[in-house]
Amino acid sequence: MADELLSPERGREKPQGGPPGAAQPFSHLGVPHAGQYRRLLRIFARARERFIVHLRPEDVAAELRAEADDQLTEALDQLVRWGNLRADVDTSRVTTVEDFHRKRSLYQLTAEGQAAEQAIAFYEEAIGRRGQLQSVALADIADRLRALLTLAAESDPDPAKVHLLLLSVAERFSSLADNAQAFMSALRRAIDFSDGDVAGFIAYKERLIDYINRFIADLANSGARITVLLTELEAAGHERLLAVAARREAADAVLEGADAAASLARAEEQALDRWRNRWRGLDDWFTSRDAGHPSQARLLRQAAVTAIKQLIDAVGLLNDRRSGRSDRSADFAALARWFAEAPDDAAAHRLWRAAFGLSPARHLSVTGDTADAWENVPAGTPWGEAPPIRISPQLRRTGSYERRGKPNQVTDRSAARELLRRQAEQEAAQTAEARRRLRTNGPTLLSDVDVLDPRAFRLFLSLLGDALAARAPGDTEVKTVTSDGSLEVRLRLVPDGGTAAIKTEDGVLTGPEHVIEITDLVP
Repeated sequence: MADELLSPERGREKPQGGPPGAAQPFSHLGVPHAGQYRRLLRIFARARERFIVHLRPEDVAAELRAEADDQLTEALDQLVRWGNLRADVDTSRVTTVEDFHRKRSLYQLTAEGQAAEQAIAFYEEAIGRRGQLQSVALADIADRLRALLTLAAESDPDPAKVHLLLLSVAERFSSLADNAQAFMSALRRAIDFSDGDVAGFIAYKERLIDYINRFIADLANSGARITVLLTELEAAGHERLLAVAARREAADAVLEGADAAASLARAEEQALDRWRNRWRGLDDWFTSRDAGHPSQARLLRQAAVTAIKQLIDAVGLLNDRRSGRSDRSADFAALARWFAEAPDDAAAHRLWRAAFGLSPARHLSVTGDTADAWENVPAGTPWGEAPPIRISPQLRRTGSYERRGKPNQVTDRSAARELLRRQAEQEAAQTAEARRRLRTNGPTLLSDVDVLDPRAFRLFLSLLGDALAARAPGDTEVKTVTSDGSLEVRLRLVPDGGTAAIKTEDGVLTGPEHVIEITDLVP
């Protein structure tokens, strides 16, 4: 122990700051041999978990697999001075006068030392937590809420069952939220693979993507069920269940003051406020209020999908680096160094032209026949099917071409511009006509929508898709506006409305019956 713990000749460690005699149980973290002090305190913490209160120096030495010497006793006494431990006189083994005068102590954790150990353990757990996406927790929350819904239907629910179910929901939800946050933080650190194991990252990315995909599917399914259960519980009177749990908790509270009834009512109100706050957090996590305030579950799904895209991009970049392809950032850094090392402006200009190729391509002149052949070639024509480029043999032979005589006249593009203008006006008129045809005179059933031409039908499908995408789980009505702000769509599900059929020139679109209202916002 002489090499591990403080020796007497090194002097006693003094607490930093604070009044004389004040407990400073964190002082051992900033002194030499802090790791050895942590080992001693962990021994006392584990002993307390086994319901062992007092330890003798030889008990500590047995845990350390060392001898109980003076250095160990000095270290324990130093922890006593810091306030982590308390020393009591050990008189259980006194049989002679010499034993009575010999110092023997029993050591135990103080309240301050126990609190410090709990704080350090919580910090280490939070820092080292990798996190996980708990699909099982989603199913557990749904099961507990379903059981609470059954109890809510009873006139006099069992307080113990209600309290235990709410505690279980709060514990599972807290674990789900904390682990999801830790997992997404760890995932973002894993994506930043610059200092990591490249081979290991590529090897486990497939399993990670499958894992995230499964959780996204479970979150979408279980999240919708939980949202419906929360709505049904609120309709059934969840406040009554929260009040039952608060009343049961307040029964164990220590009553203060002379008026016991007022103290009990105050404790019950405080417990009810805590349960309301927990319920609000659970509701906000799964239920979207409107488009501007999505639920945390929806945000988590979006973050998981974004993480998958980032993983795929990261793997692609890794493969590019491993295959020897040039790195754009490294290329630009090398180019910047070349510019900095250029001897003069002329050299820098030559480097610019060579690097970016922005010199005019005047030598690529074509004949009039080639220009005429290109006049009516669609933009999407493959190169193999397009008319060939006919160039001068002199250009092919010498690399430069100088045509003698007067230059060609500037081509008149006014006809082509007029054609583009007419096409744009025609498309705008067709789009306006499609909007006019889709505009409804008040709420209308989907089955009453008139036969639509292809352009109007494509616009109608876009509007229907935007409305369905904006509808939150469990909602039956939604209102949204198109991205260009020209149309407003209101969509409401018709309960037991059957199936609606919309006839188009391309076929018949079928789906659940809805009431739709489309308003043209363009004046």
